[in-house]
Amino acid sequence: MDNKKKILAIINPISGTGNKGDMPSLIDGFIDNKIWDTEICFTEYPGHATELASQAVSDRYDVVIAIGGDGTINEVALALIDTPVALGIVPCGSGNGLARHLHISTNTREALSIINNGYAESVDYCMVNERPFFCTCGAGFDAQVSQKFAEAGTRGLATYIKATINEFFNYHGENFRILIDGELIEEHAFVVACCNAAQYGNNAFIAPQASMQDGLIDVTVIHNFNLLDGALLGARMLTRQIENDKHVSIYQGRHIVIERNNEGLIHIDGDPQMMPQNLDIKCVSKGLKVILNRTNTKKL
Repeated sequence: MDNKKKILAIINPISGTGNKGDMPSLIDGFIDNKIWDTEICFTEYPGHATELASQAVSDRYDVVIAIGGDGTINEVALALIDTPVALGIVPCGSGNGLARHLHISTNTREALSIINNGYAESVDYCMVNERPFFCTCGAGFDAQVSQKFAEAGTRGLATYIKATINEFFNYHGENFRILIDGELIEEHAFVVACCNAAQYGNNAFIAPQASMQDGLIDVTVIHNFNLLDGALLGARMLTRQIENDKHVSIYQGRHIVIERNNEGLIHIDGDPQMMPQNLDIKCVSKGLKVILNRTNTKKL
């Protein structure tokens, strides 16, 4: 009798900047075939990863591996929330924010090895207007940057930095009414970021104290700043010191409502989306199972 567990590996061939042509051979080489029965497929269009992962849930797979960036991971995880099927992550994107938060190596071979030796742990996810997200969502400047990055035609950190600099001179903040567990805050802000995880990616920490197991959303509000202050703010993000910046306020809550003057862009795990004027954001405690490194002792 075959007692092997079933894995579906979903590869996004266009995520990040590297070629994924050798990924099937790496999977065959690093996933232990004595433990796992492995099927491999490539995504062909936006939303395809969700369709493939949904079928894997129906077919009673044990693990679905998302091989790509935060957008690919989001698509796969959408199908796995509130199910017994665990998410494996092999980060191959531009920022890899969720993988970095969960202490999953950005080295493909090391990330694949975690699947053999790791364990399934339950973590929080969040909802914005009933749309799940796993890392961050945000309104304001970062949403505008995500749109420019998506339109750029190339990926990678250099493209993201270019989009950020170009957009900085065109964006001047918005008025927000923010209710955090019913308490009202009114802000003219550059960014309002709602964070399940601590960083955007590339070790840029937007909410350094965020945990994916506390049932809370960290809300980072960044006020308008000049170019010089922006350079210091960026340095503080990269050194986990953003909460010490005079232009930043960080709050926590379980239920966040953001009211804007108009409908507009937000980003969901780095991908731009048009959303209504009001955003309703909630945390779902420990609703997603993720395969993690057994040797990790850092907080999630």
